[in-house]
Amino acid sequence: MIQDGAGPRTGIVLAAGLGSRLAGARPGFQLKPLTPVAGMPLILRTLRSVALAGCREVIIVVGYHGEEVQEAVRRHYRGPLRVHFAHNPHYKLQNGLSVLAARPYVKEAPFLLTMADHVLGDELMALVRTHRPPADGATLLVDYRIDQIFDLDDATKVRVEDGWIVDIGKHLTDFNAIDTGVFVCTFALMDALEAVYREQGDASLSDGVRRLARVRRMAALDIGDGFWQDVDTPEMLAYAERRLLEMARSE
Repeated sequence: MIQDGAGPRTGIVLAAGLGSRLAGARPGFQLKPLTPVAGMPLILRTLRSVALAGCREVIIVVGYHGEEVQEAVRRHYRGPLRVHFAHNPHYKLQNGLSVLAARPYVKEAPFLLTMADHVLGDELMALVRTHRPPADGATLLVDYRIDQIFDLDDATKVRVEDGWIVDIGKHLTDFNAIDTGVFVCTFALMDALEAVYREQGDASLSDGVRRLARVRRMAALDIGDGFWQDVDTPEMLAYAERRLLEMARSE
């Protein structure tokens, strides 16, 4: 069901992947979700963002060294969210399977979907808090400031027309926005991912987005001047920390 006038009450955080490009970027930290950014582990930053988005509970999808991630969250998280864990045994495949692993734990829509390795500004969470996705569809928060994207080659590109996503992918050549990794969804996105998985034996989030886009049920929401940064590499980590420091100094 979709709650009248309400944003998401449940968040899904994908934290199952190998994260090999960031391993060891901080001495003593091999797992990406536990890597500190400006003194706070990525997963704890993400949980803070999920709470700011108005969620009351969160499902963290784990896979690679999942027990270590669970133990760290249980030991260190002191926020307001009710935390649940889902295990994705297929974590070496694409990230759509992590979304599907969370499905049994999600009781209502809309729900928030994001990644454990994204640093998200509070402005994005304010948008999520009140946003309603299209009926039987989903919304992706996008950044139109293409000239300001750090490591554009690595970014997932999006083509938006009249507020609707028409295509998505890392290798798009015709694009006008960037995927921030923040979604507000109905169960339609999970249905799309399940259909792709049945057909192909694997599924990425982008596969699900493209499937909804073909029937004009995948909306784009402009983040304006909001801050976000994917943290996949040591270079991205250093950039995120510089930006966070700059923002802290300007407050």
